[in-house]
Amino acid sequence: MLGLVLLMAQTSLALARAAPESFADLAEKVSPAVVNITTSTTVEGRTGPNPLVPEGSPFEDFFRDFMNPDGNPNMPPRRSQALGSGFVISEDGYIVTNNHVIEKADEIQVELFQGGTLEAEVVGTDPNTDIALLKVKSDKPLPFVPFGKSEAMRVGDWVMAMGNPLGQGFSVSAGIISARGRALSGTYDDFLQTDAAINKGNSGGPLFNMNGEVVGVNTAILSPTGGSIGIGFAMSSEVVANVVSQLKEFGETRRGWLGVRIQDVTPDMAEALGLDQARGALVTDVPEGPAAEAGMQSGDVILSFDGIEVEDTHGLVRQVGNAPVGKAVRVVVFREGKTQTLLVTLGRRETAEGAGAGGSSDGSSAPEPEAAEILGMTLVPLTDELRDQLGVGNLADGLAVSDIDETGEAYSKGLRAGDVITEAGQRQVATAADLQERIEEARDAGRKSLLLLVRRQGEPRFVALSVEE
Repeated sequence: MLGLVLLMAQTSLALARAAPESFADLAEKVSPAVVNITTSTTVEGRTGPNPLVPEGSPFEDFFRDFMNPDGNPNMPPRRSQALGSGFVISEDGYIVTNNHVIEKADEIQVELFQGGTLEAEVVGTDPNTDIALLKVKSDKPLPFVPFGKSEAMRVGDWVMAMGNPLGQGFSVSAGIISARGRALSGTYDDFLQTDAAINKGNSGGPLFNMNGEVVGVNTAILSPTGGSIGIGFAMSSEVVANVVSQLKEFGETRRGWLGVRIQDVTPDMAEALGLDQARGALVTDVPEGPAAEAGMQSGDVILSFDGIEVEDTHGLVRQVGNAPVGKAVRVVVFREGKTQTLLVTLGRRETAEGAGAGGSSDGSSAPEPEAAEILGMTLVPLTDELRDQLGVGNLADGLAVSDIDETGEAYSKGLRAGDVITEAGQRQVATAADLQERIEEARDAGRKSLLLLVRRQGEPRFVALSVEE
């Protein structure tokens, strides 16, 4: 009996580790929809001395004559070429690639797998996700591939990448999904990580699941050498499909905008707020916009957006960005120990970007500064002079950190001299006595931490400090 159990376990393990017998059928099926992209760009001519050779070098004359035999001190403009990949998503010639593949290009040529080259026009681009949508004209319908569901991909699933690595032409590589939900540097990043070989020239190419559906767009690699070391990133198809749909309809993106500044909730912040666990997105500021109109407040923790739980700030930004402009969504927030639902009509992110949230002083005079030592910080009430010095002229009240114990908890959590504490326990503070009162209230309530709203040059964030005696 024991031997039978072991045999079954070994058989299951073998099945779990078994690779596809071949990727040939899949490659044959999807290859006609994959394209090579060549771009041409005019590079302005160089003027003045050659940057490769220091002025006065004995090689200066040689390089000048070699690089510019006509003797013209100003180099003429020249054409520069770059290579990338892409894939056709409709029979009428819409093609997806990376924005960085075609950015600033004067001419874009698309080489088809079955032969022939077509000139492409840019329909629209989205630098935030590094996605571009192109269009070509063809005398006959083009083979195309559909988008699949990247959210259904699991770590360990097989995938196949196609593209034009290092300009070598159509090429296939295979591997597995190594990780999900990777973020590199973009606000809306949602990358699948794969060990399928991806190199320069693969950018913009498709990452397929075993059904021949595109689950990602190959975008970047992590490598100290510039070549594949098995850590590649493909933007998830959920993000790409949404961007492509907007580019196709509007020629630009139209992302939802909530109108809040947020930060992640740490365990000590959760304890100070009375949350059962560290989750959601903590609202640090609510400038004029959709959230303010719906009654959202600084110190609220967003737990749910449009029926989907919010894990952290990155997840919320993606959820909001993918939501349609003008949609009324229900947002569940945690406030003063209770949850409540707000109905927010989303604005448009692109319209709101660059618009500052203005503010003005109420004109009241601050009390004379009296330094106090609290929680490892030397604090003084704001004065008009301090407001100007610290760049927080729109703040009516607060406590400025004039000095800080570098061995204390406040310093280790990022507070510095010049920061301004405007709230403690989600209530405004104007004097040291106000802060001390909030500390006593937290202790009386059995809290281990007190949540402080701190502003640095006007930018807000929350910090939780221990108040245990």
